[in-house]
Amino acid sequence: MTAEINQPLPEMYIKIDEATKALGFTMASDILTCSLLRTLAASKPAGKFLELGTGTGLSTAWILDGMDDESSLISLDNDDKLLEVANKFLGNDSRLNLVSADGDHWVNSNKQQKFDYIFADTWHGKYLLLDEVLAMLNKGALYIIDDMLPQPNWPEGHHEKAINLVNDLETRDDLLLTKQVWSTGIVVCVKK
Repeated sequence: MTAEINQPLPEMYIKIDEATKALGFTMASDILTCSLLRTLAASKPAGKFLELGTGTGLSTAWILDGMDDESSLISLDNDDKLLEVANKFLGNDSRLNLVSADGDHWVNSNKQQKFDYIFADTWHGKYLLLDEVLAMLNKGALYIIDDMLPQPNWPEGHHEKAINLVNDLETRDDLLLTKQVWSTGIVVCVKK
Protein backbone atom coordinates (compact mmCIF):
# COMPACT_ATOMS: atom_id res chain seq x y z
CA MET A 1 0.00 0.00 0.00
CA THR A 2 1.20 3.50 -0.79
CA ALA A 3 -0.11 6.99 -0.01
CA GLU A 4 -0.63 7.70 -3.72
CA ILE A 5 -4.11 8.62 -4.95
CA ASN A 6 -4.67 6.05 -7.68
CA GLN A 7 -8.30 6.91 -8.36
CA PRO A 8 -9.44 9.66 -10.73
CA LEU A 9 -9.20 13.21 -9.47
CA PRO A 10 -12.41 15.24 -9.41
CA GLU A 11 -13.10 16.78 -12.81
CA MET A 12 -12.26 20.38 -11.84
CA TYR A 13 -9.48 19.64 -9.35
CA ILE A 14 -6.51 20.48 -11.61
CA LYS A 15 -8.06 23.77 -12.76
CA ILE A 16 -8.92 24.79 -9.19
CA ASP A 17 -5.41 23.81 -8.04
CA GLU A 18 -3.83 25.96 -10.77
CA ALA A 19 -6.05 28.94 -9.87
CA THR A 20 -5.26 28.41 -6.18
CA LYS A 21 -1.53 28.52 -6.83
CA ALA A 22 -1.92 31.60 -9.06
CA LEU A 23 -3.62 33.40 -6.14
CA GLY A 24 -0.83 32.37 -3.78
CA PHE A 25 -3.34 30.68 -1.45
CA THR A 26 -1.40 28.19 0.67
CA MET A 27 -3.99 27.02 3.19
CA ALA A 28 -5.93 24.56 1.05
CA SER A 29 -6.44 20.99 2.26
CA ASP A 30 -3.90 18.52 0.91
CA ILE A 31 -4.79 15.80 -1.57
CA LEU A 32 -4.65 12.98 1.01
CA THR A 33 -7.18 14.75 3.22
CA CYS A 34 -9.34 15.47 0.17
CA SER A 35 -9.33 11.81 -0.85
CA LEU A 36 -10.58 10.86 2.62
CA LEU A 37 -13.26 13.57 2.43
CA ARG A 38 -14.54 12.07 -0.82
CA THR A 39 -14.63 8.53 0.58
CA LEU A 40 -16.46 9.64 3.72
CA ALA A 41 -18.91 11.69 1.64
CA ALA A 42 -19.91 8.54 -0.23
CA SER A 43 -21.02 7.02 3.10
CA LYS A 44 -23.84 9.58 3.44
CA PRO A 45 -26.36 9.00 0.60
CA ALA A 46 -28.97 11.75 0.35
CA GLY A 47 -26.94 13.56 2.98
CA LYS A 48 -26.86 17.16 4.11
CA PHE A 49 -23.27 18.40 4.04
CA LEU A 50 -21.62 21.51 5.50
CA GLU A 51 -18.14 22.78 4.77
CA LEU A 52 -16.85 25.62 6.93
CA GLY A 53 -14.02 27.24 5.00
CA THR A 54 -14.44 26.79 1.26
CA GLY A 55 -11.19 28.45 0.32
CA THR A 56 -10.89 28.10 -3.45
CA GLY A 57 -12.96 24.91 -3.51
CA LEU A 58 -10.28 22.22 -3.66
CA SER A 59 -11.77 20.18 -0.82
CA THR A 60 -15.25 21.15 -2.01
CA ALA A 61 -14.58 19.43 -5.35
CA TRP A 62 -13.63 16.21 -3.56
CA ILE A 63 -16.66 16.28 -1.26
CA LEU A 64 -18.95 16.82 -4.25
CA ASP A 65 -17.21 13.97 -6.08
CA GLY A 66 -18.17 11.59 -3.26
CA MET A 67 -21.74 12.82 -2.84
CA ASP A 68 -24.69 11.25 -4.62
CA ASP A 69 -27.23 13.21 -6.67
CA GLU A 70 -29.71 13.47 -3.77
CA SER A 71 -27.19 15.11 -1.43
CA SER A 72 -26.63 18.83 -0.85
CA LEU A 73 -23.62 20.83 0.30
CA ILE A 74 -23.50 24.28 1.88
CA SER A 75 -19.95 25.62 1.75
CA LEU A 76 -19.05 28.99 3.20
CA ASP A 77 -16.13 31.32 3.36
CA ASN A 78 -15.67 35.01 4.14
CA ASP A 79 -13.12 35.66 1.38
CA ASP A 80 -14.92 36.58 -1.83
CA LYS A 81 -11.72 36.38 -3.90
CA LEU A 82 -11.33 32.71 -2.95
CA LEU A 83 -15.02 31.99 -3.41
CA GLU A 84 -14.81 33.39 -6.96
CA VAL A 85 -12.51 30.50 -7.87
CA ALA A 86 -14.84 27.93 -6.30
CA ASN A 87 -17.83 29.48 -8.04
CA LYS A 88 -16.08 29.62 -11.42
CA PHE A 89 -15.31 25.90 -11.42
CA LEU A 90 -18.03 24.41 -9.20
CA GLY A 91 -20.88 26.92 -9.29
CA ASN A 92 -22.88 24.99 -11.89
CA ASP A 93 -23.33 22.01 -9.57
CA SER A 94 -26.95 22.19 -8.38
CA ARG A 95 -26.08 20.27 -5.20
CA LEU A 96 -23.78 23.09 -4.06
CA ASN A 97 -24.72 26.31 -2.28
CA LEU A 98 -21.66 28.58 -1.96
CA VAL A 99 -22.15 31.18 0.75
CA SER A 100 -20.12 34.31 1.36
CA ALA A 101 -20.48 34.95 5.07
CA ASP A 102 -18.69 35.44 8.34
CA GLY A 103 -18.61 32.08 10.10
CA ASP A 104 -19.78 33.48 13.43
CA HIS A 105 -22.82 35.16 11.88
CA TRP A 106 -23.72 32.18 9.68
CA VAL A 107 -23.48 29.58 12.46
CA ASN A 108 -25.46 31.69 14.90
CA SER A 109 -28.13 32.34 12.25
CA ASN A 110 -28.41 28.67 11.26
CA LYS A 111 -28.22 26.77 14.56
CA GLN A 112 -31.50 25.00 13.78
CA GLN A 113 -30.05 23.27 10.71
CA LYS A 114 -28.87 19.66 11.00
CA PHE A 115 -26.19 17.96 8.93
CA ASP A 116 -24.95 14.45 8.23
CA TYR A 117 -21.39 15.56 7.52
CA ILE A 118 -19.47 18.65 8.61
CA PHE A 119 -15.94 19.45 7.47
CA ALA A 120 -14.64 22.31 9.62
CA ASP A 121 -11.62 23.80 7.90
CA THR A 122 -11.61 27.27 9.43
CA TRP A 123 -11.70 28.85 12.88
CA HIS A 124 -15.49 28.78 13.23
CA GLY A 125 -16.66 25.29 13.97
CA LYS A 126 -13.18 24.26 15.01
CA TYR A 127 -11.62 26.74 17.44
CA LEU A 128 -14.64 29.03 17.71
CA LEU A 129 -18.30 28.00 18.17
CA LEU A 130 -17.36 24.35 18.49
CA ASP A 131 -20.33 23.45 20.70
CA GLU A 132 -22.74 25.23 18.38
CA VAL A 133 -21.44 23.42 15.30
CA LEU A 134 -21.36 20.01 16.98
CA ALA A 135 -25.00 20.57 17.99
CA MET A 136 -25.79 20.79 14.25
CA LEU A 137 -24.83 17.13 13.74
CA ASN A 138 -27.50 14.48 13.24
CA LYS A 139 -27.07 11.19 15.08
CA GLY A 140 -24.50 9.17 13.13
CA ALA A 141 -23.17 12.29 11.41
CA LEU A 142 -19.48 12.86 10.70
CA TYR A 143 -17.45 15.81 12.00
CA ILE A 144 -14.05 16.07 10.29
CA ILE A 145 -11.11 18.40 10.94
CA ASP A 146 -7.61 18.47 9.50
CA ASP A 147 -4.36 20.32 10.22
CA MET A 148 -4.02 18.86 13.72
CA LEU A 149 -0.31 18.10 13.26
CA PRO A 150 2.10 21.06 13.31
CA GLN A 151 2.05 22.99 10.03
CA PRO A 152 4.70 25.40 8.73
CA ASN A 153 2.14 28.23 8.37
CA TRP A 154 0.91 28.05 11.99
CA PRO A 155 1.23 31.25 13.98
CA GLU A 156 3.03 31.16 17.32
CA GLY A 157 0.91 29.51 20.00
CA HIS A 158 -1.35 27.65 17.56
CA HIS A 159 0.08 24.25 18.49
CA GLU A 160 -1.44 24.58 21.97
CA LYS A 161 -4.83 25.48 20.45
CA ALA A 162 -4.76 22.30 18.35
CA ILE A 163 -3.82 20.15 21.36
CA ASN A 164 -6.61 21.73 23.44
CA LEU A 165 -9.16 21.17 20.66
CA VAL A 166 -8.33 17.48 20.35
CA ASN A 167 -8.38 17.09 24.14
CA ASP A 168 -11.81 18.75 24.23
CA LEU A 169 -13.16 16.43 21.54
CA GLU A 170 -11.76 13.37 23.35
CA THR A 171 -13.56 14.24 26.59
CA ARG A 172 -17.01 14.59 25.01
CA ASP A 173 -19.44 11.78 25.66
CA ASP A 174 -21.55 12.55 22.57
CA LEU A 175 -18.78 11.72 20.06
CA LEU A 176 -16.69 8.74 19.03
CA LEU A 177 -13.46 9.81 17.39
CA THR A 178 -10.38 8.57 15.62
CA LYS A 179 -7.17 10.58 15.44
CA GLN A 180 -5.13 9.91 12.34
CA VAL A 181 -1.45 10.78 12.49
CA TRP A 182 -1.41 10.93 8.71
CA SER A 183 -1.57 13.66 6.09
CA THR A 184 -1.83 16.93 8.06
CA GLY A 185 -3.34 15.23 11.10
CA ILE A 186 -7.02 14.39 10.77
CA VAL A 187 -9.71 13.79 13.38
CA VAL A 188 -12.91 12.03 12.35
CA CYS A 189 -15.79 12.06 14.84
CA VAL A 190 -19.20 10.42 14.74
CA LYS A 191 -22.14 11.85 16.69
CA LYS A 192 -23.59 9.25 19.08
